[in-house]
Amino acid sequence: MAKGLTRRERYNVPDWWQGSIPEWFVYKTLLMLGYKDRFSYQHPVGGGRLARGGTVIDFFIPELNLAIMVQSVRYHYANFEQKANDTIIRAMLVSKGYRVIFIDEEDVMGNPGYIVEQALGGVDLSRVAFG
Repeated sequence: MAKGLTRRERYNVPDWWQGSIPEWFVYKTLLMLGYKDRFSYQHPVGGGRLARGGTVIDFFIPELNLAIMVQSVRYHYANFEQKANDTIIRAMLVSKGYRVIFIDEEDVMGNPGYIVEQALGGVDLSRVAFG
């Protein structure tokens, strides 16, 4: 990769994209798999982040009742408080009837097609799933 490029430039993330790079990989893959207009990005649940007891689902696919949450190593796994919060969020979403799949950033950036297809099939390959 060329020197002087930002990380977003190296991964061809457009300027209009407000999410993370791993989320971009999921977004782009969902489009390539034919899910255009069949999912929402940053889907609020229970009032979203602004309400106590609320959260935001990274990707929600209504026809599958599937919540996909993208996890970064630095933010979600290195921080005890965030790990506990993720456990609470998962329990809350499951209690509301959502199927919840976590996707680890290094997995989706390494093999986005496979990882997203597994998630769509209900297979959670994340560190969350394996403790």
